[in-house]
Amino acid sequence: MPQLEVDGAPLAYDDEGPRDGGGTPLVFVHGWTANRHRWDHQVAHFAATRRVVRLDLRGHGESGGAGVRTVAELAKDLLALLDHLGIERCVLVGHSMGGMISQTVALSHPGRVERMVLVNSIARMTYSRGRGLLMAASTLLPFKLFVAANIQRAFAPGFPREEIRRYVGSSAGTPREVVMTLYGAMRAFDVLDRVGEIKAPTLMIHGYHDIQLPVRQMLRMAKAYPDATVRILDAGHELPVEKPAELTAAIAAFVG
Repeated sequence: MPQLEVDGAPLAYDDEGPRDGGGTPLVFVHGWTANRHRWDHQVAHFAATRRVVRLDLRGHGESGGAGVRTVAELAKDLLALLDHLGIERCVLVGHSMGGMISQTVALSHPGRVERMVLVNSIARMTYSRGRGLLMAASTLLPFKLFVAANIQRAFAPGFPREEIRRYVGSSAGTPREVVMTLYGAMRAFDVLDRVGEIKAPTLMIHGYHDIQLPVRQMLRMAKAYPDATVRILDAGHELPVEKPAELTAAIAAFVG
């Protein structure tokens, strides 16, 4: 497992697949409390024919570091990795918070993003007053209970309980400071008024049963994009592992 140190934090990443002739590199960016292995199915498929990169975000998985305060700082880490690997232009695939990071890169460095895939992601979090109070109150729970409550509700009804418990355990291993700080960063993230500047063709894939980031918020974002294609699948918020084959097929059809 290679690592790159960025501002004192060792970032773990994988760089797989052929370097030549396989099309524009695909770069996969995971979400809050997850790690690069959320993309195992997609990477196994695409690395057979094209270059594929994925990383553990700062403070997640096998990457070190803490102190990150904003989505923009995570985008800076991603750009540092692309520079290190000599990738000038790529297809960004981001899940949830990873989609927020991807949009940030597309806005700050549009020439580096050929296409973009946003999986269960949005450009602005909006809550009713009641939901906002409930979300704020949830931060007062004991840390492991807070993580468990958020991860359990990310899956659609019927997903195997033992698998959910495995993902809850993995997420709870993320440092508390990272989890809570980035929870606030996501709630503060707002580029909805700027996404009209993103010219890269964008595929938005969302789970119909997503209660973390509801479909209606994604559709509001899609209307603001100049070139957006929308797919809605029968799943919750964790599409990469709930419907891995369907997600991989949708990405493959989009990137060619």
